[in-house]
Amino acid sequence: MFPPFDQELARHYCLEFISGIEDGSIVLKQISKESEERKGHGVMVGALVCVNAAGQRVVLHAVSGISVVALRVPQGPQVAAGLGERNGLGEAPLKDIIVPPIVEPDQIEKALAKNDKKIHELTDAISQVALREPQGPQVAAGLGERNGVGERNGVGEALEPPLKKELLSQRTALTTESLLNVFSLYTFTRFDGTKITLNEIIQAHGGRLPPTGTGDCCAPKLLSYAFEHGLTPVSMDEVFYGRDTKNKKNGVSYPPCDERCGYILPYILGLEILYRDSQIIVVNKPSGLLSVPGRTQDKQDCVVNRVKKLFPHCIEQPSVHRLDMETSGLLVLAFTKEAHRNLSAQFEEGTVHKKYVALLDGVFDHNEYEGELKLKFRLDVDNRPHQIYDEVNGKLGITLWKKEGTELYTAPDGTKRRTTKIIFTPKTGRTHQLRLAASDPHGFGIPIVGDTLYGHCEPGERLMLHAFELEFNHPISGEHMHFEI
Repeated sequence: MFPPFDQELARHYCLEFISGIEDGSIVLKQISKESEERKGHGVMVGALVCVNAAGQRVVLHAVSGISVVALRVPQGPQVAAGLGERNGLGEAPLKDIIVPPIVEPDQIEKALAKNDKKIHELTDAISQVALREPQGPQVAAGLGERNGVGERNGVGEALEPPLKKELLSQRTALTTESLLNVFSLYTFTRFDGTKITLNEIIQAHGGRLPPTGTGDCCAPKLLSYAFEHGLTPVSMDEVFYGRDTKNKKNGVSYPPCDERCGYILPYILGLEILYRDSQIIVVNKPSGLLSVPGRTQDKQDCVVNRVKKLFPHCIEQPSVHRLDMETSGLLVLAFTKEAHRNLSAQFEEGTVHKKYVALLDGVFDHNEYEGELKLKFRLDVDNRPHQIYDEVNGKLGITLWKKEGTELYTAPDGTKRRTTKIIFTPKTGRTHQLRLAASDPHGFGIPIVGDTLYGHCEPGERLMLHAFELEFNHPISGEHMHFEI
């Protein structure tokens, strides 16, 4: 995933920490059994540079995993007090803290103990069944004879023996239960000080389980600790320390990993950050979150305010375009006034390229597979925020469309229905333009799945409209920027 914060300053502290390991002032202590696959591997060393409410610098450190902890060897009163020394990085940090793991290793061992013995017994039983499977010329020839364990399928591939299949199913159920037992222990502090559990994040992912070790990387430890203690992140980096591997080199910085951190950091940060530099930020807005704040107090949680919370140097009004609350997808925001002016001009001139994907709630039976819709519509003043078709007083909305085919959609209650996948390319930016292009009789006459305003939304359903492509020129460098998600 893209580094959510600048890495440069934090990298200096990572390298300083590694120097401490090498000179003995910091010890990496093995506190739980090291897995066979991890034996001899290195660790990620992370640093998060923050400021507290008084504007003082606080540096947090962490190492990846749960089997190793970093401990400082006392070197005198200055180190004991945690004051640090000047090191060419400017003002010495007020505190230099080694962050503990989210969950202690003994808690994880207890969570795994319930099913551990049975899982090993099933693994042994599966191995015994595998040994009894035919391995000779008959198998190689693919004769398709019954063999007392399973069957051939007529094309030279052995069918899974019923006994082995049942044993595998039992083991999968137990390992899943054990994983959930472990994941239930993890609670993170979010950007706004609220708590979120790993199980809640799993539910938000539709029940898809993350890899083992999720929550034990440096980034979630550092960020959760910072937000729990009211610290504002400034710079974060992770440096690999250990013997070079195929994927990692000693002393090299790496961004948070996609597999584990990419699964949970958007929920801790409140944003999925796809790109960030000193001038702009590009995020993937989730469905259900406002782009900009509303007028009432209950409508202040939005992309803009979350960006300003994470990046205090951001200008007061960073928004240059928006998505409906129910629509998900790509948003670019400006950190500086100069970037804001340039991006706003690009949107006004129509040089920004956007594409959306939608699922229409039904089959769009049309002879053509692409075309252009031109509809005039305006606000329905008696039924805000609805828009209505008005050929006389409406403002023109122009949308290019392309039919991608039909898909079988599964609703939250498990029922299935046929939908139509459409790619929309708006040439104008009218309110609810794409939702009206789909639902209005002058357009397709088929609302988008989950549309609360112009269609129907079942409990647990969302608007199936996503801004998946965004192209513009960087407001300062002029570089062509292209994002897809």
